[in-house]
Amino acid sequence: MFSITLKLMKKSARMLIPAGIAILIGTAFICATFLFSNTMTDALGRQQTGSYGGANTIVTIDYDALNSATDDEKNAVYSTAVSDFHLDQVAATDGVDGVRADTMTDVTVVNGDKNVSGIALGTAKDARLLPVGLADGDLPADNGEIALPKSVAKQLGVTIGDTVTLSSRSLQEEASTVDAADAKAAGDVTARVVGLTDDPNGVYGSYGGASVISNDVMAALQAVDDFSQVRTSQLFLDLAGGGNGGRATDPAKTQATADKLAKLMPKHYRILSREAANQEAIKSLSVDGGTDITTTFLLSFGVLAMFVAALVIANTFQVLVAQRRRTLALLRTIGAKKSQLYGSVLFEAGVLGLVASLLGVVLGCALIGGLCASGLMASTGMDARFVVSWQAFVVPIAFGIAMTVLASLGSARSATAVTPLEALRPIELTDTRRAGIVRGIISVLFIAAGLTMAVFAAWQMSRSIAGHTSMITDAYSTVLLMAIAGCAFIFLGLVLSAVFWLPVLMRGVGALVALAGPSAKVAHANIQKNPRRVAATGAALLIGVTLVATIATGATSAKQTMGEALDKRFSVDMIADGADMTGAQAAEAAKIKGVAASVYAPTVMKYATDKDGNDLSVLLVGVRDADALRSVMKADLRNVAIGDDTVLMPKYDVFTGKTMAFDGGTATFADMTGDSGDGTGMDASAESTGSTGKTITLKPTYVDYRRVSENYNAVAFVSAGRFENGDLTATGHMMLMKIDAAAAGVSLNDVLTDVQQTFTASSGVHVTGPIAERSMWETMINGLMALLVGLIAVAVLIALVGVANTLSLSVIERTRESATLRAIGMTRGQLRRSLAVEALLLSLVSGVAGVLLGTAFGWLGSYMVFSLYGDVVFPFDWVGNGIMLAVAAIAALIVSVAPARRAVSTPPVEALAEA
Repeated sequence: MFSITLKLMKKSARMLIPAGIAILIGTAFICATFLFSNTMTDALGRQQTGSYGGANTIVTIDYDALNSATDDEKNAVYSTAVSDFHLDQVAATDGVDGVRADTMTDVTVVNGDKNVSGIALGTAKDARLLPVGLADGDLPADNGEIALPKSVAKQLGVTIGDTVTLSSRSLQEEASTVDAADAKAAGDVTARVVGLTDDPNGVYGSYGGASVISNDVMAALQAVDDFSQVRTSQLFLDLAGGGNGGRATDPAKTQATADKLAKLMPKHYRILSREAANQEAIKSLSVDGGTDITTTFLLSFGVLAMFVAALVIANTFQVLVAQRRRTLALLRTIGAKKSQLYGSVLFEAGVLGLVASLLGVVLGCALIGGLCASGLMASTGMDARFVVSWQAFVVPIAFGIAMTVLASLGSARSATAVTPLEALRPIELTDTRRAGIVRGIISVLFIAAGLTMAVFAAWQMSRSIAGHTSMITDAYSTVLLMAIAGCAFIFLGLVLSAVFWLPVLMRGVGALVALAGPSAKVAHANIQKNPRRVAATGAALLIGVTLVATIATGATSAKQTMGEALDKRFSVDMIADGADMTGAQAAEAAKIKGVAASVYAPTVMKYATDKDGNDLSVLLVGVRDADALRSVMKADLRNVAIGDDTVLMPKYDVFTGKTMAFDGGTATFADMTGDSGDGTGMDASAESTGSTGKTITLKPTYVDYRRVSENYNAVAFVSAGRFENGDLTATGHMMLMKIDAAAAGVSLNDVLTDVQQTFTASSGVHVTGPIAERSMWETMINGLMALLVGLIAVAVLIALVGVANTLSLSVIERTRESATLRAIGMTRGQLRRSLAVEALLLSLVSGVAGVLLGTAFGWLGSYMVFSLYGDVVFPFDWVGNGIMLAVAAIAALIVSVAPARRAVSTPPVEALAEA
């Protein structure tokens, strides 16, 4: 019987192609997921340990042992310096070929009027122990030397042999504590450029690379007297026998050296091999939300794709059983048993699943291998290598075979129902069985349970937002999961009950379409003949389209909701402020594409005492009038005027959130020395080294504007005349900008970068505002949306293969009918059009239902997540949904071509004879 089955498979090879494609796509996705996870795990692990350079052994804190340590011991561990590791003795130990203490500092490199901030590493005698490479020149060895990243040297316009000035936060803090006369000397560190570095592994990609500095420069930037006092918590070692540099490994020799070094290490430190450190880094990534969660997340879409593929496979085997019904009846006539027919169908499914799964694994390997070889991941800073594992081969093949066999069970059962007499009867293939009542009851229960859970979760959320006590206060995650589970139950119930409502929906739409002409009328009649198969095909498309619409709606809602929330939390799109900002810089920034309006104003910090006796730090900003503020500020400034005797102040204190109020209805602004007393830890003497003008008393006007600056209790606006007549002396300037990137045709990130670039010559100017946050949100949401839609597109693709299958079966079922229609005058073009209309009905009705359902799910999800941040926007993504439906319609027309060609290729007389 198995030999007969193989012959039948060979004969029906073309009919098996759609199911094979569905299995291939699904298994390729699963295989690629495992391989991608392996690649990401390997790359992230090596990136995590990239700072080790070429070290084969690492000395680091033993966090397990530290759990039982006393507070004094913990403080000692976290404050270890270079001297605590006895580097001279370590270097002199037999078996140690190299050692480097992990020392690092922030650094600002200055050359004339240009400065670049970055990170600097301590040098090493052995360049292999450094995580950065040497592109040109030498490594720092003597006093006062630095090797700069190539990009930094280019920005500063320096070459090897030039001298640069260095600064760091530690040096600046040190300078602020000495007398003004000594401040310049305390902040001066000069270094000679002796080399240029590169960062081939992207370890310090976010900093644009890393500088390497000599030991004395490291000590100076850390504001300590000697390199031995520089803080460090790791040593990187090159031990003989450790396998570094292509040497043969000798674990025994390496362990013996490590045992000697352990006696020299501080308490609660341990020595690890490079391999062990890599494994721990990978383990921490997996536990803390790394690659294991990523793999599970991606695999869920692979399982979804295989579930949709199962619907396609089931239809394929219905096609096969329908096509072979007379053959099966003849086999029964010559003695084949029902069990043999049953086993024949399952065997055929198993062979198909095995072959398609093997091809899927090959495709998955080719995709990830090509991705790694293309350098695409390297462009994102990820050094990707092709890493195989047994799961990438075994799981997709086993899953593909199992899903194929399970999907063919119904067809196998149909094959056993064929009687010998059917060999003599005309083929009647239409399945008119009604859906079972049990399925209907289960579907209703699922939908009812889902609606109850979703409504309850939304009600709890609304109560929490309204300020009522509810369980969401303590169990938000539980309520969120309840909403997700509710949507899942509703979705599952609708998919199970699709056999009831989807044919009815198609019948209603088809009745309208039938008015378009004979071809449409025939398509409308044909689509009603097998409601079960129509429901299965429609459900496959419904799944994919619903998920895509849910994600698109959620992403659109997220961007609009977060945009409005940021507008409320930030009253100005972008702000640049600093003591050394110039009018020329502000004028240049105002011309940047995307900057719709700007206000450049003088500033000075003063102090005021509120009605409760608290001293408040207030930044006074001089503006021409309220109209100038209206052009850049998102706040209700109607009926607001800024006169000579008034001050515009925010309603709420930035630090405490309390309402602003002053005794007598006036606020007095004055200089202050000593601690400000506002609880912010700000030292007024550091801000007010001299007089900043007169003490002035003004009448406040309160408006709810926020987050102009987070460095003061309040930012207040006064008439610019106060600065012009000498009442106030400007100590800095502020530029307030309104951004309209969309109108200018540029991205938010481009506007932010261009404005920042304008002020690079002034190290004290800071550019802040919601643009950075908005840009981050939009980039993240767009990237995540593209990823998810791409993943779900696999299921949509498989579902469209199912449309082709359904049409193929429809053509087989209607061989006699098509021949009769041709015989009575229907042209080939009309027959083709009827199949095209049938395909469009299947795809568009299912697609529209999926869009509406997905939009509802997206709205609920957005409400549950983003109502925590502001008023949720409930959009309908007309563009995205329109594109999706258009693609589904075009794809449906394309997949209808092959069945239509088959339907019109058989002459009417021959078709009637075969039927």
